[in-house]
Amino acid sequence: MQRDLAGRHTVVGDPAGARLWHRGVVDVRDEQLPPPQPPRGPMREPARRVSTRAIGMWTVEALVGVTVLLAGQIIWWFIDDRDSRTAHWLVGALWLVLSIAYVVVMPRWRYRVHRWEATQHAIYTQAGWLRQERRIAPISRVQTIDLERGPVAQLFRLASVTVTTASAAGPLSIHGLDLPVAQQLVESLTAAAIRERGDAT
Repeated sequence: MQRDLAGRHTVVGDPAGARLWHRGVVDVRDEQLPPPQPPRGPMREPARRVSTRAIGMWTVEALVGVTVLLAGQIIWWFIDDRDSRTAHWLVGALWLVLSIAYVVVMPRWRYRVHRWEATQHAIYTQAGWLRQERRIAPISRVQTIDLERGPVAQLFRLASVTVTTASAAGPLSIHGLDLPVAQQLVESLTAAAIRERGDAT
């Protein structure tokens, strides 16, 4: 596993699928996903929630976004040479109402929606808030697995896992995982993908 300056980790497996690099060398034969589960309906929501600290992370990220908009309004106030400030007060009031609703509601809503689950044969994700998405990726389709930690995520000791598959729909992402959980998930998915490829040859 390699780490760049942005705090992103990338899983590296050798062609023979014998080793996984992550804080040294780990024998993938020791990495196990949870035992096989009974057959599940494809539309059932995934079983596991993300960390409760994700609410704090999303709240901070929302505050950063609304602060940027506030800075734009302040600049507009000073460069606008019209005598009337009515438009500024109206826009400011709208910004205040929407910002409070966004900062208070969005993180908790996202936490209620975001779920994930990994089995021996597939990974399931559910994400979003206004627009929600549920996806399933067979382990046999997994191409790369990344662990990422932005500045705010590092502050809350969280990480995101992104699974790239051979699908036109794009990668699957799980945000707001406790760091140890994210690390174990990366290693387990990598080992499962290696075993799946080994069984297919």
